[in-house]
Amino acid sequence: MDRSVYIAMTGATQTMRAQDAVSHNLANASTVGFKSELSAFQSVPVLGPGQATRVNAVAEGIGEDQSQGVPLQTGRSLDIAVRGSGWIAVQAPDGTEGYTRAGDLQLTADGTLTDARGNPVMGNGGPINLPQSSQISIGNDGTISTVPLGQGPNTVAAVAQIKLVNPDATQLSKGSDGLLHMVGGGQADPDLTVRLSTGALEGSNVNPSSELVKMISLSRQYELQVRSIKTAEDDSDASTKLLQTS
Repeated sequence: MDRSVYIAMTGATQTMRAQDAVSHNLANASTVGFKSELSAFQSVPVLGPGQATRVNAVAEGIGEDQSQGVPLQTGRSLDIAVRGSGWIAVQAPDGTEGYTRAGDLQLTADGTLTDARGNPVMGNGGPINLPQSSQISIGNDGTISTVPLGQGPNTVAAVAQIKLVNPDATQLSKGSDGLLHMVGGGQADPDLTVRLSTGALEGSNVNPSSELVKMISLSRQYELQVRSIKTAEDDSDASTKLLQTS
């Protein structure tokens, strides 16, 4: 009985972990630039004495769905979306360089260009700081042009360029800050082939219908594991009664 309870308990615990991943995806179904997180049950050997064939099924993350999200036209000059593969470089809260697809950029009072979370957007020489301007435009190669405050449109000038990168997906891992980082640290080199769409954002690539189906399936698996625990308990009670009457 103890063994069956342990197996059912382990299964229920890992099913809850898988449900957490699905819930996280559903919660970010409308988050700009969000990539659906993938998870799967994997067989892990049981450490300690016993047969080598003994394994546990463990729910683990296996990366992200890198497919393109639905483009959303906004017309806002500071909204950008990466076309195809590639990432926008930003400065993470710990000072390292991170990468995101969320292009809803903001401008602080002191002229620092940031993402929606307040992380400074990186240029090829460091965080981008823009002068006071009456007009700001971003080219499809990340070049930022401005019209100085009080000047006419014929004074437009390029003042910075957003650092765009495109490292191999296997070189990236997601950090606790929600940004992607180079595995082992370091920085990705700029990629001049990455292109942007301006006045647009990339929507989340989460498929809510698919995630809901997964959630229902996992809920049924969880109920099955709990039912197995109850069955083991009933069997134990019945066995105890038989021993008491014998």
